[in-house]
Amino acid sequence: MKIGILSDTHSHLDDRFLKFFENCDELWHAGDIGSTEIFHKIEKFKPTIWVYGNIDGAEIRLLCPHEKVFERAGLKVFMTHIAGYPTRYNAFAKANILQHKPDMVICGHSHILKVIYDSQFNHLHINPGAAGNHGWHKVRTAVRFDIVNGKPANMELFELPR
Repeated sequence: MKIGILSDTHSHLDDRFLKFFENCDELWHAGDIGSTEIFHKIEKFKPTIWVYGNIDGAEIRLLCPHEKVFERAGLKVFMTHIAGYPTRYNAFAKANILQHKPDMVICGHSHILKVIYDSQFNHLHINPGAAGNHGWHKVRTAVRFDIVNGKPANMELFELPR
Protein backbone atom coordinates (compact mmCIF):
# COMPACT_ATOMS: atom_id res chain seq x y z
CA MET A 1 0.00 0.00 0.00
CA LYS A 2 1.36 3.45 -0.94
CA ILE A 3 0.52 6.42 1.32
CA GLY A 4 0.91 10.17 0.81
CA ILE A 5 1.07 12.54 3.78
CA LEU A 6 0.52 16.30 3.70
CA SER A 7 -0.46 19.08 6.07
CA ASP A 8 -0.97 22.81 6.32
CA THR A 9 -2.42 23.41 2.86
CA HIS A 10 -4.06 26.61 4.17
CA SER A 11 -6.56 26.76 1.25
CA HIS A 12 -3.91 26.20 -1.46
CA LEU A 13 -2.59 23.04 -3.11
CA ASP A 14 -0.32 23.13 -6.14
CA ASP A 15 -1.24 20.43 -8.68
CA ARG A 16 2.37 19.21 -8.60
CA PHE A 17 1.56 17.69 -5.20
CA LEU A 18 -1.24 15.73 -6.84
CA LYS A 19 1.25 14.49 -9.43
CA PHE A 20 3.58 13.37 -6.59
CA PHE A 21 0.65 11.52 -4.98
CA GLU A 22 -0.65 10.05 -8.26
CA ASN A 23 0.37 6.46 -7.46
CA CYS A 24 -0.73 6.59 -3.82
CA ASP A 25 -3.60 4.42 -2.65
CA GLU A 26 -4.56 6.83 0.12
CA LEU A 27 -3.65 10.28 1.46
CA TRP A 28 -3.41 11.39 5.09
CA HIS A 29 -3.89 15.12 5.77
CA ALA A 30 -2.67 16.31 9.18
CA GLY A 31 -4.75 19.48 9.46
CA ASP A 32 -4.92 23.18 8.58
CA ILE A 33 -6.82 22.31 5.43
CA GLY A 34 -8.08 25.88 5.15
CA SER A 35 -11.19 25.52 2.98
CA THR A 36 -13.87 23.09 1.93
CA GLU A 37 -12.72 23.62 -1.68
CA ILE A 38 -9.33 22.06 -0.86
CA PHE A 39 -11.05 19.32 1.15
CA HIS A 40 -13.26 18.39 -1.82
CA LYS A 41 -10.40 18.69 -4.34
CA ILE A 42 -8.29 16.20 -2.38
CA GLU A 43 -11.22 13.95 -1.47
CA LYS A 44 -12.17 13.69 -5.15
CA PHE A 45 -8.56 12.86 -6.07
CA LYS A 46 -7.84 10.06 -3.55
CA PRO A 47 -9.41 8.44 -0.49
CA THR A 48 -8.15 10.57 2.40
CA ILE A 49 -7.86 10.32 6.19
CA TRP A 50 -8.24 13.80 7.73
CA VAL A 51 -7.86 15.69 10.97
CA TYR A 52 -8.64 19.37 11.36
CA GLY A 53 -6.09 21.96 12.43
CA ASN A 54 -6.14 25.12 14.51
CA ILE A 55 -6.99 27.42 11.55
CA ASP A 56 -9.84 25.24 10.30
CA GLY A 57 -13.30 26.68 10.82
CA ALA A 58 -16.63 25.09 11.68
CA GLU A 59 -17.26 23.71 8.17
CA ILE A 60 -14.00 21.72 8.18
CA ARG A 61 -14.47 20.66 11.81
CA LEU A 62 -17.81 19.12 10.87
CA LEU A 63 -16.06 17.07 8.18
CA CYS A 64 -12.93 16.03 10.10
CA PRO A 65 -12.09 14.84 13.60
CA HIS A 66 -9.51 16.46 15.90
CA GLU A 67 -7.49 13.27 16.08
CA LYS A 68 -7.61 9.88 14.43
CA VAL A 69 -6.27 6.46 15.43
CA PHE A 70 -6.40 3.93 12.62
CA GLU A 71 -4.63 0.97 11.08
CA ARG A 72 -3.56 0.45 7.49
CA ALA A 73 -1.93 -2.74 6.23
CA GLY A 74 -0.77 -3.64 9.76
CA LEU A 75 0.59 -0.15 10.60
CA LYS A 76 -1.11 1.55 13.58
CA VAL A 77 -1.26 5.34 13.27
CA PHE A 78 -2.11 8.23 15.60
CA MET A 79 -2.67 11.52 13.75
CA THR A 80 -3.49 14.99 15.10
CA HIS A 81 -2.54 18.49 13.99
CA ILE A 82 -0.61 19.72 17.04
CA ALA A 83 1.46 17.08 18.84
CA GLY A 84 4.97 18.43 19.33
CA TYR A 85 7.75 16.01 18.50
CA PRO A 86 9.84 13.29 20.20
CA THR A 87 10.96 14.30 23.69
CA ARG A 88 8.63 17.34 23.45
CA TYR A 89 5.12 15.94 22.89
CA ASN A 90 2.28 17.98 24.34
CA ALA A 91 0.16 16.35 27.08
CA PHE A 92 -2.70 15.45 24.71
CA ALA A 93 -0.40 13.72 22.21
CA LYS A 94 1.59 11.95 24.91
CA ALA A 95 -1.58 10.58 26.52
CA ASN A 96 -2.74 9.23 23.14
CA ILE A 97 0.67 7.73 22.41
CA LEU A 98 0.67 5.97 25.79
CA GLN A 99 -2.92 4.77 25.34
CA HIS A 100 -2.78 3.60 21.70
CA LYS A 101 0.91 2.66 21.29
CA PRO A 102 1.02 3.56 17.58
CA ASP A 103 3.71 2.53 15.13
CA MET A 104 3.56 6.01 13.60
CA VAL A 105 2.63 9.47 14.90
CA ILE A 106 1.69 12.09 12.33
CA CYS A 107 1.16 15.78 12.97
CA GLY A 108 1.49 19.13 11.23
CA HIS A 109 1.36 22.70 12.55
CA SER A 110 5.08 23.59 12.66
CA HIS A 111 5.50 23.85 8.86
CA ILE A 112 8.80 21.99 9.41
CA LEU A 113 9.32 18.64 7.68
CA LYS A 114 10.49 16.08 10.26
CA VAL A 115 10.90 12.33 10.08
CA ILE A 116 12.25 11.09 13.42
CA TYR A 117 12.36 7.67 15.02
CA ASP A 118 11.19 7.99 18.63
CA SER A 119 13.06 5.33 20.60
CA GLN A 120 11.28 6.24 23.85
CA PHE A 121 7.86 5.26 22.47
CA ASN A 122 9.05 2.98 19.65
CA HIS A 123 7.36 4.73 16.72
CA LEU A 124 8.17 6.81 13.67
CA HIS A 125 7.20 10.47 14.01
CA ILE A 126 6.33 12.30 10.76
CA ASN A 127 5.49 15.94 10.23
CA PRO A 128 5.21 16.44 6.46
CA GLY A 129 5.81 20.19 6.74
CA ALA A 130 3.53 22.61 4.89
CA ALA A 131 2.10 22.01 1.41
CA GLY A 132 0.41 25.40 1.14
CA ASN A 133 1.68 28.93 0.56
CA HIS A 134 0.62 30.54 3.85
CA GLY A 135 3.23 30.71 6.62
CA TRP A 136 6.89 31.42 7.17
CA HIS A 137 8.31 28.28 5.47
CA LYS A 138 10.45 28.75 2.35
CA VAL A 139 9.83 25.30 0.88
CA ARG A 140 6.52 23.41 0.49
CA THR A 141 6.84 19.75 1.36
CA ALA A 142 5.06 16.37 1.51
CA VAL A 143 5.95 12.72 2.14
CA ARG A 144 5.02 9.40 0.57
CA PHE A 145 5.95 5.84 1.48
CA ASP A 146 4.93 2.22 1.13
CA ILE A 147 3.62 0.02 3.90
CA VAL A 148 5.36 -3.35 3.63
CA ASN A 149 4.62 -6.05 6.22
CA GLY A 150 3.16 -3.44 8.58
CA LYS A 151 6.21 -1.17 8.37
CA PRO A 152 6.98 2.03 6.44
CA ALA A 153 9.39 1.56 3.53
CA ASN A 154 10.69 3.47 0.50
CA MET A 155 10.03 6.89 2.05
CA GLU A 156 10.25 9.81 -0.37
CA LEU A 157 10.17 13.54 0.35
CA PHE A 158 8.81 16.15 -2.04
CA GLU A 159 9.79 19.82 -2.14
CA LEU A 160 8.55 22.83 -4.07
CA PRO A 161 9.80 26.39 -3.61
CA ARG A 162 7.25 28.87 -2.30
